[in-house]
Amino acid sequence: MKQERAAHTRRSLIHSAAQAFEQHGYDRASLAEISASAGVSTGALHFHFTNKAELASTVETSAAILLRNSAATARQPHMDALQQLIATTHALAAQLRHDVVARAGYRLNCETPHHTNLELRTEWQECIHRHLTQAATHHLLTNDTTHHDLTTSITAATIGFEVLARQDPTWLSPTTLTHFWHHVLPHPTPHTPPNTPTRTPAGAPPNTPPGTPAHPQPEQQHHNT
Repeated sequence: MKQERAAHTRRSLIHSAAQAFEQHGYDRASLAEISASAGVSTGALHFHFTNKAELASTVETSAAILLRNSAATARQPHMDALQQLIATTHALAAQLRHDVVARAGYRLNCETPHHTNLELRTEWQECIHRHLTQAATHHLLTNDTTHHDLTTSITAATIGFEVLARQDPTWLSPTTLTHFWHHVLPHPTPHTPPNTPTRTPAGAPPNTPPGTPAHPQPEQQHHNT
């Protein structure tokens, strides 16, 4: 029972800290406000976290777990590499839209002196490059497009969506991502083989079973985005 209370307090502090970091930034967020918002004393906060840097580090790490889990859950075995990448972008955007810990931790990792060894933007770029390399290997890209060029374009666009969404959340909406992928995906030509699989810019592949959520939530920790 005591351990459950301690775990609950720790989760409350992480969530409260994420809210404070998102609202005020790392420098202006105060431990007193964080503890008060979590409904605990500053003494209880310091029992779990030595200082603000350790708390920020925990928010970053928690965000990384959430985002990795979302990405791993979105990628289904029956999808090809392009559809997996599309599904991953939708799942990550949904996590950022709905989860303050994911948003705050990602932003802390990108904009403040590093409290962890995480490099989430680099990790995302490597994820994009990995999927596009696989897509190129399986001849899923058009002949006039290299996976290196696409990696640069998709990385820049999706990172930009997250930055713009801080002022206007619609930049991370399913509609925005669907329109983006509609323009990015290779379009069929008269020379396209007739059995080439179609892909769904909205994230859910054509053979997704009815009732399957388009943006699944994380269930367990995965270590690679």
